[in-house]
Amino acid sequence: MRNIKVPLIFLLSYSIFFISCSVISDESKSGEQVFLHEINSVKKPWNHEQFNEQNTFSFAIISDLNGGERAGVFSSAVEKINLLNPEFVLSVGDLVDGGTKDTLVFSDQLADFDLRASKLNAPFFHVGGNHDFTNHIMQDFWKKNYGATYYYFIYKKVLFLMLNSEDYSPERMEEIYQARDLVIKADEENILTEEEIREMEYYKMPERVYGELGDGQLAYFKKVISDHPEVVWTFVLMHKPVWQREDNHGLIQLEQALTPGKFTVINGHFHSYSHQIKNESDYMILGTTGGSQNPNDPNAFDHFTWINITDNGPSIANIKLEGIMDKTGN
Repeated sequence: MRNIKVPLIFLLSYSIFFISCSVISDESKSGEQVFLHEINSVKKPWNHEQFNEQNTFSFAIISDLNGGERAGVFSSAVEKINLLNPEFVLSVGDLVDGGTKDTLVFSDQLADFDLRASKLNAPFFHVGGNHDFTNHIMQDFWKKNYGATYYYFIYKKVLFLMLNSEDYSPERMEEIYQARDLVIKADEENILTEEEIREMEYYKMPERVYGELGDGQLAYFKKVISDHPEVVWTFVLMHKPVWQREDNHGLIQLEQALTPGKFTVINGHFHSYSHQIKNESDYMILGTTGGSQNPNDPNAFDHFTWINITDNGPSIANIKLEGIMDKTGN
C-alpha cells in the first residue's frame, strides 16, 4: 500500500540534525535520530514507537469521537486509515465521554478507547479535550495513564506541539465542571427549554468555547520552539481553538515565536469543519470522527485529515470516511 502514495509526495532528505533533547527515542537503521521527545515517565501519551522506517512521511489526524459518539464510526475510520498506512496517527481530543469523578468509570472509558485505537497499525498520539479533561480528577488520572497532558515530539525535523486547551487552575476547572454538570442535568431531566438552558452560567463562560493555556504550559512550549530552530515545519494541535482568544492565555505568545508561513494550527471541538489563513498559515477546525453532528450543517461530516510532508511544506487533504473503499469495493 505504501507504493500507492509514494508518487504523491516528495521524499524527505535522509539528513536529520542531531537535536538536543532530554530523551531520545528510536533510531533508524542508519543510526540517525528520527523520533525525539522528553517524556521521562514510564507511561507515555502514545501507545508504541514501532514506526515504519521509510523516507516518505505521511500521517493522519482524527477528530472528535464525543460528545454523542455514534457507534461504529471510529472503528470504520481505523480500518480505512490502516489502508493508507500512515507513519502515525494524531488526535485533537474528545476521545471518551468523560464527565465523571469516578476514576473506575473513566478508566473503563479510556481502556475501551485504547482497545479500539490499538487496532491502528501505526502509533497513536493522544490529545485531551473537554470530555477527556472535564475535571481535575480526570486530568490527574490522564497524566498517570499517559504521562503528560501536553507535550511535544519531533519526527524527521518536523515539530509537533500537542497542547492541553483545558489548562485551568483546579478552582476554575471545578467551577466549569459544576456549571457544565447543571446544564447536563437540566437537559436530561427536560425541565428547561433549550433557550433557558442557553441562559445558564455555563454558556456564558468563555472557556466553554475557547479553552485556555496556563502560564506553565506557555513557557514550556516557548522554550521548545526556542530550543529547536532547525525544524522545517511546526504543527500545533489542540482541542479548543485557543488561537481565537486575544489575551495571554491564548496562542498569541506561541504564534509570535513561530515563523509565519511555517506552521499549521489544527483543533476540533465544534464538530464542524472550517479553515482560514492567519499569520500566512493554515488554521483548521476539524469535523468529526464519530461525534454528534448537526444534520443541517453541511460542514458536519466524518473524516480524517491526511497530511503528506513535502519539500514545499505540508500537503493536506480531508478524507471523508464514506469515500474510502477497500480492495473488494466495500
